[in-house]
Amino acid sequence: MSNKNINEIDKQNMRQVILDSPAQFKKGLELAKDIKIDGKFKSIMISGMGGSALPGNLLRIYINNLQRGEAPDKRLAVFQNRFYSLPPEAYENSLNIISSYSGNTEETVFSFEEVLKNNLPCVGISNGGKIEEMCKENNIPHIKLPAPGENFQPRMANGYVFASIFQILVNSGLVKDKTGELVELSEKLKSETKKLEEKGKEIAKKLIGKTPVVYASTKYKALAMIWKIKFNENAKTPSFWNFFPELNHNEMVGFTNPQAKFFVLMLRDPKDHPRNIQRFETTSKLLKEKGVESEIINMEGGGVFYNIFSTLYLGDWVSYYLALEYGQNPTPVDMVEEFKDLLK
Repeated sequence: MSNKNINEIDKQNMRQVILDSPAQFKKGLELAKDIKIDGKFKSIMISGMGGSALPGNLLRIYINNLQRGEAPDKRLAVFQNRFYSLPPEAYENSLNIISSYSGNTEETVFSFEEVLKNNLPCVGISNGGKIEEMCKENNIPHIKLPAPGENFQPRMANGYVFASIFQILVNSGLVKDKTGELVELSEKLKSETKKLEEKGKEIAKKLIGKTPVVYASTKYKALAMIWKIKFNENAKTPSFWNFFPELNHNEMVGFTNPQAKFFVLMLRDPKDHPRNIQRFETTSKLLKEKGVESEIINMEGGGVFYNIFSTLYLGDWVSYYLALEYGQNPTPVDMVEEFKDLLK
């Protein structure tokens, strides 16, 4: 596909957004450098929807790994809220993070109103909108996210939000200061862009005309979910996800009588439990017998932070090039906007 043809499809230049994404970590840390919340917190509650919620899933992986070996009473739990109201955990010595890139996500705004009504400790994160207004009106700390372009999508802002929240937690004494490692590893990620882009292009060609199904280990199951979301929103195609070992107890049986052409992508962690690692190969073998194609994608093994974001970076490229193969502009999500209009 020529550059001219790519530009005709990728009208908002999603490729450049992906190329720029490793730099988001440093910027996110800077945005939150002066925000510190006093209090003895046992958890954080991240309220957000869609792309604005995804950094919370990633923080759970990273923080849980960071705190391995610590006494239970020293650990910080990470909870998430994807609804119009707060769950009970938000009231129990929890720092509430209100995350909405647009600042106008209605479920998140309703949750923020409940936070304010009950005078719960909180921080707002948005590019503007009602969330920023409510923070100013109530003297709540607010992080204003950048808008790299007019059509920038929340699902592409993981680095900004992840790093901002992490910096707040470091400043507030809730987690170890690993900010230097984040910057260092993001530079490594940037240096491997060409390799990951080419690999993404190769995988995308195998998915043409097939429904992607993404599997990962229990620890990294959020990565499978995010790959699935990127296929939905970038390539505008159905996709599904699950995780080992649970899927071996139920979902795989569904491939006995598949109703579509599936291609299963398995994100494998070389440091996973040996028995779980074995499940990848065995599952692939069984799928082949049922006429279902699959591919095992090994993580690089460069530590948890690198595993998370290099795997997501690859997923961005796969979904991007699949979008181009389908002639779909990867940036807009027209059905989401149409749905919002219908709700009004």
